[in-house]
Formats: sequence, C-alpha cells, structure tokens
Amino acid sequence: MIKKLLRWSGLALLLVFAGMQVFQPERTNPPVLIDVGAPAEVDRILRGACYDCHSHETRWPWYGYVAPISWLLADHVEHARGDLNFSRWPKYDLEAREHTFEEIREQITDDEMPLESYRLLHREARLSDADKAELLRWTGADRAGDR
Repeated sequence: MIKKLLRWSGLALLLVFAGMQVFQPERTNPPVLIDVGAPAEVDRILRGACYDCHSHETRWPWYGYVAPISWLLADHVEHARGDLNFSRWPKYDLEAREHTFEEIREQITDDEMPLESYRLLHREARLSDADKAELLRWTGADRAGDR
C-alpha cells in the first residue's frame, strides 16, 4: 500500500514539474546601442560581475530554462535592470549617474553586490580587493567627499 502511494505521489510530482515547464518567462536581451564607455579594466569587472543582471547582455544559464528557477531568475533580472541597467547608462542624466555611483559605492563597501547567491554559482563574479578599489575609483569614491 505504501509503495503504491509513493509511486502515485512520485508520478504526480513528476507531472506537476513537467507541467510547470510549459509556463516559461520571457527572457529578453534588447539590443545594446551604446556602451557604458568605462575604462577597459572597469568594463572587464562590470561584464564579469554585473552585466548578467544589470544589462541587456544577460547570459541565460541552462538552469534559467527550468521552472520554477526560470521564473525566479527572470524576475530577478527584471528587478535588477529596473534598479540599474548599464545598457541604458548613456541615457542617465548627470544626477541619475551620480545617484547610481553612490549606490554602487555603498553596495561594494557593504559587500552586497554581486549577491552572494550569484557569487556561489559564478566564481568570475567574485570581486577581489583590487576590483573593488578600481570600481570605487571609477565611481568617484576618492572625490565623493568633495561633492
């Protein structure tokens, strides 16, 4: 009796999982018309640690096509792009850029970005102390007190 219940439960779970795959989120990467224009070293860091969530150059991993992970990942990218989108950087006005630089400095200083969950799966996204210093220089941390 228990074996039969386990078999039917397993089959039901398998059917639910298979059915979930039908509902795939939209995974968009609109065209990038203009680059950020950051120095080469900063560009390397941004592409390795930030662009998957904060640009239109997201590299969607294989597990990003398996529900329910695909739903979570697409939602995460959508919110991340809403907070900061390097593909739209040239359209930011001076005030928006300055605010964004402040946010980037805070996130780096508090070790909040890239997210720990992202760093676990993407070793290349881990920022070294030198990477952090380079990003802080780029965001104007050395001049932040003068503003």
